[in-house]
Amino acid sequence: MKSGKASALDAIKAAMEAEMDAHNFYSKAAQKTKNPKGRDMFSQLADFEKNHFHHLKVLYDSLKGEGKWTAYSGTRFSKKGKKISTDLSIEKEVGPQADDLDALSMAIKEERKAQEYYHEMAKEPADPLGRDMFKKLAREEELHERILNDQFYSLTNKGLWMWGD
Repeated sequence: MKSGKASALDAIKAAMEAEMDAHNFYSKAAQKTKNPKGRDMFSQLADFEKNHFHHLKVLYDSLKGEGKWTAYSGTRFSKKGKKISTDLSIEKEVGPQADDLDALSMAIKEERKAQEYYHEMAKEPADPLGRDMFKKLAREEELHERILNDQFYSLTNKGLWMWGD
């Protein structure tokens, strides 16, 4: 049986990998969609996930080195997304006929998994900074899921992106 520290480090490392996967997925989706609102939303979600990765890496390094939990103040959406450049393609994940609805559907499922994971992780640390960080990460993943669901509904029922409106 692993010690509490080793178990926490393993869980954080798994979360870091998931965040980088999410960042890569959203970057690919931003490149693939032809709609500027969709590109902006996916780009901002990619930035969000990269920021999550960064904070988890800081936490991982701190726990591994000093054994201390770190504070996490949260991440916010910007008014305007940044342009991203990537030569990767979303087709590897969802096939060559993938469209915006496919990407949204996959993202919704992954955001739900992420928030469940962070809710579980929030139960583990005795340190309030650790519990707070994982609760904030779970809330941010819940926000992502709501945003994605809203976009999915709008595209399905109105044929329009509503991001930024």
